[in-house]
Amino acid sequence: MDISQAALKALHFTDLTSLNNNDTPAIISALCAAADTPFGSPAAVCVFPEMVVWAKLELQRLNLPQVKVATVTNFPFGSEDIERAVAETERAVACGADEVDVVFPWRALQEGNTQCGFDLVSACKTACGDMAQLKVIIESGELHTKDRIRSASEIAIAAGADFIKTSTGKVPVNATLDAAEVMLTAIKASGKNCGFKAAGGVRTASEAAEYLVLAESIMGRSWLTADHFRFGASSLLKNLLATLAGKNVAAGEGY
Repeated sequence: MDISQAALKALHFTDLTSLNNNDTPAIISALCAAADTPFGSPAAVCVFPEMVVWAKLELQRLNLPQVKVATVTNFPFGSEDIERAVAETERAVACGADEVDVVFPWRALQEGNTQCGFDLVSACKTACGDMAQLKVIIESGELHTKDRIRSASEIAIAAGADFIKTSTGKVPVNATLDAAEVMLTAIKASGKNCGFKAAGGVRTASEAAEYLVLAESIMGRSWLTADHFRFGASSLLKNLLATLAGKNVAAGEGY
């Protein structure tokens, strides 16, 4: 996979993200506008729940109906409060979110409690119904070991996750290739129609290419579509566009 091919795939697989405490309607408008590129659009924009309606309206105004709106629940700490996670998920779906990224209660798993994660994911999946996909953030960087990453992945998949996602992007260690390999292998072994999302720390086309090559090697080329693979990123887009335009740009600049 050459770098231009990887950049184009990564562009179409990106959930363009703004999850900052200072987000405003103007910031989300700029995020949505950035989704309109000369090389096509990303898969989704990912915003806080209170910005879902605004993002939907902006994407309609920009004539970008193909771009989905994703949001987050139980975020960023991964509480064990199932009732609250479900209520947040129900509100997000009611606001029109196409995808909900819920944080797995990873601390409970660290303490040996596997049931809490299963019950939370299962209940949030029910809350999504047929209206939204559920992506489960396992916070792989905080789970530390491959065994825990594998366990969280297996629990989330068994509970009905449509995607499993590496990270919130709010911890010191987010997406890594090692975690991605464990998670993709768990998806493969499950036989379920579950996707994978690498979030946090992927900033360049060359870094994105490493994840794409890894996913293809485990899951096969035909699996590698936006229905199965996503990047969660805030600073990747500018580098992808520069790569596709044949320019050089520093990583981490802008959207």
